[in-house]
Amino acid sequence: MEHRVIDLGGVRITRVVESEGPLLRPAEIFPDSTPEIIQANLDWLVPRFYDAQTDRLIISIQSFLLETEGRRILVDTCVGDCKDRARSDFHQQSWGWLDGLRSAGVSPEQIDIAVSTHLHVDHVGCHTRLEGDRWVPTFPNARYLFTHPEWEYWKNNEGHPALVRSGDYIGDSVWPLFHAGVADLVPMDHEIIPGVRLVPLPGHTPGHVGIAVEGTLKDAFLTADLFHHPLQCCYPHWNTRFCLAPEESRATRQAVMERCANEGTLLMPAHFPAPNAGRLKHASADDPKGHTDHVYCYTFEDE
Repeated sequence: MEHRVIDLGGVRITRVVESEGPLLRPAEIFPDSTPEIIQANLDWLVPRFYDAQTDRLIISIQSFLLETEGRRILVDTCVGDCKDRARSDFHQQSWGWLDGLRSAGVSPEQIDIAVSTHLHVDHVGCHTRLEGDRWVPTFPNARYLFTHPEWEYWKNNEGHPALVRSGDYIGDSVWPLFHAGVADLVPMDHEIIPGVRLVPLPGHTPGHVGIAVEGTLKDAFLTADLFHHPLQCCYPHWNTRFCLAPEESRATRQAVMERCANEGTLLMPAHFPAPNAGRLKHASADDPKGHTDHVYCYTFEDE
């Protein structure tokens, strides 16, 4: 498996991809999407970001491995194998994400810290693995970090629609970490190690965070689910159906995207396909697509 690696100078970031392909219909994830809007954007959506045959957006589910000064930090852990899920795309899958991690040169035993940007099904699945009939921590030597407000919200919401829609991923992928004593609760602006810190991005979930990474050559910002698909660069006011506080999510996204466009920040969104990393810039006034709300362009780092 070939891995995309970005060297920031003193920090290496490697994408560890679980799956990448057609997954969600536009209207399934974005309530404001219409067939007419998708049709107006086909010139750049197809084939890289949208599969017209199935009417599904191309979405990557992936982790980010940070290696710096002998420390290995893993950000999010995808959907996971062998887990009962209500969604057929995720149910009892065998993607082999752990093999992908090993092919990047890192074993589960070498992970020092596993960070959850938030507690949705596609970000925590490989936190645990099945040992006999028990779910146990996948990374036996790691501390698992969760933000206080995120855990406070989910631990008391057993019947939450997200769990009904997806299956009880909190029960098989998060609670076992607390039972094992390897979970730590941290504030939303927590510094993980010098040069790697959490950045509050509330709205999508109560404790949703991104991760700012400082290198000696350049910096990067792992944006988690601040935005899910390049369509939101054209339509930054679009929320997903999965945003728990829609107005707060919209305000957070628009403010952070504006700042990142002005500063030229290198971004690594959780669900953008390869090569993933890129920069936002303001779209020109004479944008040929003619969208009055086409605010940003996203330029991938290797283009």
